[in-house]
Amino acid sequence: MEIPLELARTLAAVVDEGTFDAASRALGVTPSAVSQRVKALEQQLGRVLLVRTKPVHATDAGAAVVRLARQLALLEHDAIAAFGLDAAPERPTTIPLAVNADSLGTWILPALAGLAAEHPIVFDLHRDDQDFTAELLESGTVMAAITSQATPVAGCIARPLGIMRYRAVATPDYLARWLPNGLTPAALSRAPVVDFDRRDDLQTGFLRFVGADPRTPPRHFVPASNDFATAIKLGLGWGMLPGFQSAAELASGALVPLGGPPIDVPLHWQQWNLRSPLLDTIADAVVAEARRTLDARAR
Repeated sequence: MEIPLELARTLAAVVDEGTFDAASRALGVTPSAVSQRVKALEQQLGRVLLVRTKPVHATDAGAAVVRLARQLALLEHDAIAAFGLDAAPERPTTIPLAVNADSLGTWILPALAGLAAEHPIVFDLHRDDQDFTAELLESGTVMAAITSQATPVAGCIARPLGIMRYRAVATPDYLARWLPNGLTPAALSRAPVVDFDRRDDLQTGFLRFVGADPRTPPRHFVPASNDFATAIKLGLGWGMLPGFQSAAELASGALVPLGGPPIDVPLHWQQWNLRSPLLDTIADAVVAEARRTLDARAR
């Protein structure tokens, strides 16, 4: 059994674009042609490859085909480069990456910008919590991920990046209003907290460590890294911020530490275990940027 490359690429385009119409525009063919290609591939493989919702998403069998299409596109880029040729600028290689929100909001974009300036690539960034980005790697949605998981996902290799150190901080006015006597469990049960989203457990972990019940405080949810930091700096609540987003305010007194221990989150780079010069170049650039900016103790 063979999987025609054109059909695999079409399936990947439908998954990436979310609809058959959007995929047709991306591929420069009619929606009917896209539908016919997907149906032909499903018939050939004897599997349903797409769940036809809006947006569509791949079944487990479809995810395997999408992963193949992305691997082939990466290897095609490497082969063209090995011949000393330049990839067509109108069809750059798409590199899907999973990145945790705080890395996206603080240190990784300069590395990606430098790579995009030197190579005919575009990045498709998937933002998720560092505890969950590895799932996108397992499903084949992305080629590489920044994750808290040190153990390599099946078919992948892992490299340590460093740690992001978080400290509990708040404004002086917030501290005077809600925690005038320090981190007592009674005060922390009433003091508003800022969480990134409902999967963010940094604040919950801190509350548990200092002996407070994490179920009782009122919570604000601000699901964007820079907006999350801004909410804390405006006094909406207390929260855990990395040094990137709090050092200047702590130095000026605009923010103050609540006390208690910092929370260190080790980060790792995981990527498909392919002999790909392009993917290795991306990895080297990300690791180098991390080693310039993250705490070295996790390396």
